Amino acid sequence: MKPSPFPKSRPVRTAIIGCGKVGHLHARALTGIAEAQLVAVCDAQGGRARAFAAEYGALPFEDPSAMIAEAGVEAVSICTPHPAHLEPAVIAARAGVHVLVEKPMAASLADCDAMIAAARAANVKLGVISQRRFYEPVMRLKAAIDAGKIGTPVLGTVLMLSWRDEAYYRSDPWRGRWDTEGGGVLVNQAPHHLDLLRWFMGPIRQITGACANLNHPYIEVEDTALAMVRFRNGGLGSILTSLSQRPGIYTKLHVHGSNGASVGVETDTGATFVAGMTGVVDPPLNDLWTVPGEEPLLLGFQADDRTRFAAVDPTVHYHALQIQDFLRAIREGREPLVTAADGRAVVEIFAAIYRSNQTGQPVDFPV
Repeated sequence: MKPSPFPKSRPVRTAIIGCGKVGHLHARALTGIAEAQLVAVCDAQGGRARAFAAEYGALPFEDPSAMIAEAGVEAVSICTPHPAHLEPAVIAARAGVHVLVEKPMAASLADCDAMIAAARAANVKLGVISQRRFYEPVMRLKAAIDAGKIGTPVLGTVLMLSWRDEAYYRSDPWRGRWDTEGGGVLVNQAPHHLDLLRWFMGPIRQITGACANLNHPYIEVEDTALAMVRFRNGGLGSILTSLSQRPGIYTKLHVHGSNGASVGVETDTGATFVAGMTGVVDPPLNDLWTVPGEEPLLLGFQADDRTRFAAVDPTVHYHALQIQDFLRAIREGREPLVTAADGRAVVEIFAAIYRSNQTGQPVDFPV
């Protein structure tokens, strides 16, 4: 059944499920978007929901079903810890409400598939946050690849050398544990860059991976992971993602093409930011650009992006751009830039790395 057109003359009645650190980020983004009207918030801790609602001028609830029914909600942002995404996403979808889920989509492929099935059955949009896609240097890199400026992308690399201290893991009781977080750096910090690598390089054919906890004895999960990737287009890739470099060095993605040209972006300088705890201090920048005839443009790209970065609150701005895209997708009857399939693909990547680490063998896709 084709979805009925959404009235473009009014904002989407939006709610937030999960009133923690990331929930505040979504609320701040929603209050600045013309396409959104934040009408309600929901959290199992009633006191937290009421305080959150008072801050943003919304109605507080403790139960998602009651919130959807009583507040006339049309779209929700789910900002609970990721292992708890499934239940509110399915509740919302079955009620005919569009769903935007924070990254990662879930801790397991089974949860992803259940969410996708519920959204498909109800004919609602389901998207996953990956706001670094909206960074200007990332969009520039993707446009260069799509325009064929590097030929076919044949080699892609992710290098994350970041840091998390003990205070970070103590800030929420669910962090750093297999049963409540579902993994470590691969599940919590790396999903943005796993998504970007696949966005740039295309679908994956096979992964060989390894994981370890190098210097965080107070957590159960890995702080470092490596992977060798074979893509369906014949290209190769490498992933090194780590939280073991104090105080954090950088995160870079580079893509090298069949014509010998290369493009790259440094998405984060130092440690990646923590919602509600730190800010984005340095701008994301293209750090590599050898497209024939365009080499002199790199300094101009960097200057433009520094100027633009200084004019916004980057902690909120890029979330707002993605949330706006999702709400516009609802109003325009199209898919959002980051789809449920994209979110599931990230979970498939880290599931494959964990499996390869356990078995010592390559893992073929689909997992």
